[in-house]
Amino acid sequence: MAQIIDGKAVSASVKAEVAAQAAQLKEEKGLEVGLAVVIVGNDPASRVYVNNKKKACEAVGFKSFEYALPEETTQEELLALVEKLNKDKSVNGILVQLPVPRHIDEKAIINAISPDKDVDAFHPVNVGKIMIGEYSFLPCTPAGVMRLIESTGVDITGKQCVVIGRSNIVGKPQAMLLLQKNGTVTICHSKTKNLKEICLGADILVVAIGRAKFVTGDMIKEGAVVIDVGMDRDENGKLCGDVDFESAEKVAGYITPVPGGVGPMTIAMLMKNTLTAAMQQNGLM
Repeated sequence: MAQIIDGKAVSASVKAEVAAQAAQLKEEKGLEVGLAVVIVGNDPASRVYVNNKKKACEAVGFKSFEYALPEETTQEELLALVEKLNKDKSVNGILVQLPVPRHIDEKAIINAISPDKDVDAFHPVNVGKIMIGEYSFLPCTPAGVMRLIESTGVDITGKQCVVIGRSNIVGKPQAMLLLQKNGTVTICHSKTKNLKEICLGADILVVAIGRAKFVTGDMIKEGAVVIDVGMDRDENGKLCGDVDFESAEKVAGYITPVPGGVGPMTIAMLMKNTLTAAMQQNGLM
């Protein structure tokens, strides 16, 4: 039976580190870290995410600035707000909650955020820095995955690493981070042939495809580290991941549950990125 990787415990340790550093900055430099979160429209899932980010800011001692804009906000109005936040010295990180309404070009908004305040690490400049291994910020979910793998004590060097999913937010940056830790990386996707065979060769398997219980125990190498990034609903409407936990747990060496695995890490790493941004902007790094 696999050892469960407790994302809640690991994320709590990240937040504790961030809170201690934020308190030190405030005490020694009089610097209060600030994160601005912009939400356009009233998508219920987005609202939950924004509330969680505000709670996390409170927990680590950051100021949070929320800008809740109506659905009919124009692209020009949103760009003007981003520009204002770029110039605001009390704002260290800017996050525009995605998705934005259809009449707004997501790419234009991401590109308008200053790379120095882009704590989601979606700006092309930050994406490029990840490619060459000279980054300030990492996309929060892949960074969280790396911290979870680290918590197992498994050394990535020389390991066969398989990432299922090639999104810009998770799959691609995840592969780069594993590569930078000297893993031998294979990226799989919907057009990959012999997927089961490839998965069975994986010492570390990261699954981020958005298909409920897609990876089953018979696709997993005995003793592998299995990280499930998925957040789906099963046939009974119950929250589950991209990995069939029940069958996978019997084979894997380590496995993340859903919920309570990767999810809590994403917001913890966002807090870490925001702290990094504040320190860089004030010449402390």
